[in-house]
Amino acid sequence: MNYKKVDFNDIEYLISVCGSDRVFYGENINEDYSHDELGGVKRMPEAVVQVLSTEEVSKIMKYAYENNIPVTPRGSGTGLVGASVPIYGGIMIDLSNMNRILELDEENLTLTVEPGVLLMEIAKFVEEHDLFYPPDPGEKTATIGGNINTNAGGMRAVKYGVTRDYVRGLEVVLPNGEVIQVGGKVVKNSSGYSIKDLIVGSEGTLGIVTKAILRLLPLPKKAVSLLIPFKDLESAIETVPKIIKSKSIPTAIEFMQRAAIVAAEEYLGKKFPDNSSDAYLLLTFDGNSREEIEAAYERVAHICLEEGALDVYISDTQERQEAIWSARGAFLEAIKATTTEMDECDVVVPRNKVAEFVKFTHELEDKFNIRIRSFGHAGDGNLHIYVLRDDLDEETWHKKLNDVMKCMYDRARELSGQVSGEHGIGFAKKPYLKESLNEEYINLMRGIKMAFDPKNILNPGKVCQ
Repeated sequence: MNYKKVDFNDIEYLISVCGSDRVFYGENINEDYSHDELGGVKRMPEAVVQVLSTEEVSKIMKYAYENNIPVTPRGSGTGLVGASVPIYGGIMIDLSNMNRILELDEENLTLTVEPGVLLMEIAKFVEEHDLFYPPDPGEKTATIGGNINTNAGGMRAVKYGVTRDYVRGLEVVLPNGEVIQVGGKVVKNSSGYSIKDLIVGSEGTLGIVTKAILRLLPLPKKAVSLLIPFKDLESAIETVPKIIKSKSIPTAIEFMQRAAIVAAEEYLGKKFPDNSSDAYLLLTFDGNSREEIEAAYERVAHICLEEGALDVYISDTQERQEAIWSARGAFLEAIKATTTEMDECDVVVPRNKVAEFVKFTHELEDKFNIRIRSFGHAGDGNLHIYVLRDDLDEETWHKKLNDVMKCMYDRARELSGQVSGEHGIGFAKKPYLKESLNEEYINLMRGIKMAFDPKNILNPGKVCQ
């Protein structure tokens, strides 16, 4: 791809739009802009612009489109697949300072926000108004724009769904700089193709989200968590379909293994309520009355004990729930702290295949003599598998990593799974996406990309390109 390199004239134009204090180039660019959370893919942008408005984004995109300069949008940089890394250099648009909550509409149960608002800020704001934004990815410092672009899921997806289910409308700057509105506050919409749903999950390749209208729910009044130890992971996972069939749908159904719990204990300096078993299910129930929740979790507790659970620990106080969920939320950082480098496989498989897949990763540990750690969402089959480098030299690490990743993605395909459950494809997972989908499917995706972005300047080199 032949893109124009950013020169002095381009910098002058960017400064004319945003001012010199929000335009960075050369040695003034922070190294953090060259990578995302995992850091396996790195490339510096030639210029970074910290935008504050849709108008600024529009002007920059029009200029970039006319001059054939690649543009990479970015939020907090908490991604795990290199989706916000500027593979071809060019201009990076940092949207993290577009962080205003614009409107709470309590009659229509919607919240209108800019893309740089953090997930944790949304949760806190709406709860103060007795409302609830259900999507709950583990990284609470991610921006809502990043969540929208990856269609983030999280632990509450089993009951409430994923980000796409809570996006009512979007304001989007197209690659040519034009601004469009898609969706809105309406509950139903059959007015042509759903461009909104194409933008959600597009990883910044089709347009730049500058405003979002989010659907809210009334805040559940009560919540209780169950921590349930099993003798092994197979017994734990085989219980999940029976829980789902019981019609007592938990808010979350997570699986965890002892190694991840011990890592979290060491990382946080806090004891987990129990770490004596090899495998656990962690479930949460919410509702509007204690009686409603108790009826649900008692049915599920009975099922788990029938299926071989060693015990059922009930966490019905804020303090107990905090002890459990703070550990669960720290798993990624805790695992990361135990090694020198790591990479992630975030496949999704049918619920009844989760145990089989995790058991397969244990076999890969032995076969390739490399540490692999896992946890994930048992309720929707989304696994988070981390391959750890430890003290391997560069050449050995990349060889083993590639071999292990290929084995895992091949196995996921055999089990009727998909490449990514919630973290996206970005740059790092492109080869595996192409292996998992047929050529006709890939061509349709490329056709959609070209319809939005015929010059291929917006986040090029990602997903299917």
